[in-house]
Amino acid sequence: MSSFGASASAIVVLCFCLLHSTQASLHDYSAEKFANKGNVFVVHGGSEGIYSSNPNLNQSSTASSDGHSFIRFERIIFRRPEEFSNFSSGSIHAVVFEVDDRETIGGSAYGGQRAVCCTADLAKLGVCTQGEIIHRPSTNNPGWPKVFGASFGIDELEVKLQPRTIHITKTGMYNVYFMHCDHNLKEVVVEGKTIWKNPTGYLPGRMAPLMNFYGYMSLMFVLLGIFWFSQYVRFWREVLALQNCITLVITLGMFEMALWYFDYADETGVRPTGITVWAVTFGAVKRTVARLIILMVSMGYGVVRPTLGGLTSKVLLLGGTFFLASEVLELVENVGTVSDFSGKARLFFVLPVAILDAFFILWIFNSLSATLNKLQARRLFAKLDIYRRFTNALAVAVIVSVGWVCYELYFKSTDVYNERWQKAWIIPAFWQVLSFSLLCVICALWAPSQNSMRYAYSDDSEEFDKDITLTLIKPSPLPTKDVRIPSEVRSTPGGDGTSNGGDVEEDKTE
Repeated sequence: MSSFGASASAIVVLCFCLLHSTQASLHDYSAEKFANKGNVFVVHGGSEGIYSSNPNLNQSSTASSDGHSFIRFERIIFRRPEEFSNFSSGSIHAVVFEVDDRETIGGSAYGGQRAVCCTADLAKLGVCTQGEIIHRPSTNNPGWPKVFGASFGIDELEVKLQPRTIHITKTGMYNVYFMHCDHNLKEVVVEGKTIWKNPTGYLPGRMAPLMNFYGYMSLMFVLLGIFWFSQYVRFWREVLALQNCITLVITLGMFEMALWYFDYADETGVRPTGITVWAVTFGAVKRTVARLIILMVSMGYGVVRPTLGGLTSKVLLLGGTFFLASEVLELVENVGTVSDFSGKARLFFVLPVAILDAFFILWIFNSLSATLNKLQARRLFAKLDIYRRFTNALAVAVIVSVGWVCYELYFKSTDVYNERWQKAWIIPAFWQVLSFSLLCVICALWAPSQNSMRYAYSDDSEEFDKDITLTLIKPSPLPTKDVRIPSEVRSTPGGDGTSNGGDVEEDKTE
């Protein structure tokens, strides 16, 4: 009944999440330093996919109303140290542009190296003022890019950027940068925040579909859990150790999906560290346990062998290492503020997970090959049939995974500026669907039933295997006269009787 309790808890969490609405997307700047990029100093203020506002809405209505899209600058302050305050400065600009208009920022003289700040050569051509940000009006999006700023007076330690709300009338990937061209302002920092809103809420456009996706996945896990737990309770006397492990994976999956939904539905605008860490941890544990289950099944644990023997420590070591590598990778990619950039964890964190996954696959298929050969030799056809179907499902999953990895590499390599942000959610969603599909196959093959014990390891089956092995060694029947030897031995004294008795012992040994 504890399984039903876990299912009920997951349903409660899911229902709470469905009633919870997303409210904010906040990019906070806490003493952010400008980085030198070419001839300009830059702070990246954010990048998000935003859908256009509802055209039927009045732009002068309340900014927080549903249907509006905007980027709002609040309490943006530029600060500099006192020792660098004895002069007035050039402007520090806030630049907002849609990714299709990226060529309107910067320029080059005579086809040379592209510069963001106006150079002496460009100033001679009369296209800009030396020391200022180069920008031109967009031909496709009138009124864009948006460029505005503030400058320091003599002895001023800080200067405020006037609060501003920029309404979004065109769907696209929008970028905010803070820039300046004054080398004397290299110690300046930025403080404040920007708030980004889509028509249906403040969740970034790329992430919004994932919230709905995880809601549906939570429901799918609940439905799978209801089926599995009902079978578990009906045939609890026949439950195998393997089926207890599958129950654990389903329960972890329920909570993982619900927590991810709750993570995306948070209303603070900053990804909630606690919820995100729990979601990542549940996911890492689920993936680790699922891989260990598949590996143990492939080895024939509980089916053709009662224990893993000397392999137990190696399996646990591999599982523990994979959990740590997966946990670190997911924490690096997911914990932090809302961002609409695709997850780009460092290669240092990605490689261990990829190598361990490859090692899992090799070990699983090597073990499956040995187990299938053993079942074939022992003529355990019922177990052989289920293992063949399991092998086919794994082979299909691996082939599909390799194909999707190739597509993912192509997708990311050809979308440098995130112009296909509206489709980016499909990449992580696919892996969840694939793992759930494989879990459904495993549940179908090993669902608790009145015949569950026929697939379990037993000493009787091992005795049966010994008989089969004996038959394979000596397939020809014994002569009729050899069968009558024992009675003849008992009635015949002397040396011949001793010799025949020795033959009987030899046959028994064989």
